[in-house]
Formats: sequence, C-alpha cells, structure tokens
Amino acid sequence: MTQYAILVYAKAHVEDAEVIPGAREAHDRHFEDMVNSGALVTAFALQPAADTATSIRGDVVTDGPFVDAKEVIAGFAIIEAPDLDAALELARANPATQQGGGIEVRPVEGGFIADRPASV
Repeated sequence: MTQYAILVYAKAHVEDAEVIPGAREAHDRHFEDMVNSGALVTAFALQPAADTATSIRGDVVTDGPFVDAKEVIAGFAIIEAPDLDAALELARANPATQQGGGIEVRPVEGGFIADRPASV
C-alpha cells in the first residue's frame, strides 16, 4: 500500500475564547479510528509554532515559524491507503476540517523511523 502524509493545519494563534470544547477529544477519536482501521502508521501533534519554533534559512537562525502565516502545521500523520481517494476519505474525517483548520494530503516518497519514541 502507498503511504500518505496527512498534514494538519490550524490557526497560528488561538485565543482562549476560540477554543472549541471537545476539540482534542475529537482528534483523539479520529486517530483511534485510524489505528483500529489499520491505516495509521504514525502520528504526532506539534507544540505551538509561535511559542516554540526556530527557523533556519541559509546561515540565519531566527525564533518563530518559517513564515508568518494565519495557519501553521499543528501535527502530522503517516497513513497507508490503497490509493489517493482512500487517503482523502480518511483525511476528510479529521476534525480540523470542521474546526477552522485544514488538511493537506501528500504521497510519501521515502523515510526512516528510528527505533525510539519521540521526546515529550
């Protein structure tokens, strides 16, 4: 099966009043559904870009995300699907599509997974 990257985009800055009740739980359920279907290979949520990102362009290192944008990549998943249509069907179920964010789906060209957990 082909592997696809699902990039989850969310607002770069979210005020407390904008937080959608149950949003995190909806994402957890979605990823649990993908685990149960056998499609999910790996998934990671990222810390907020505005608070934690450091960018490098050439020899210049700056605090903050690579570009100043209204949306940033909030997380990503690698799934396996028989074709793009099946990958898009899984991606459409991501709660970010209903919570003001968006999803980008791209075929994976190659990769490597080290035998160790991500640091938290």
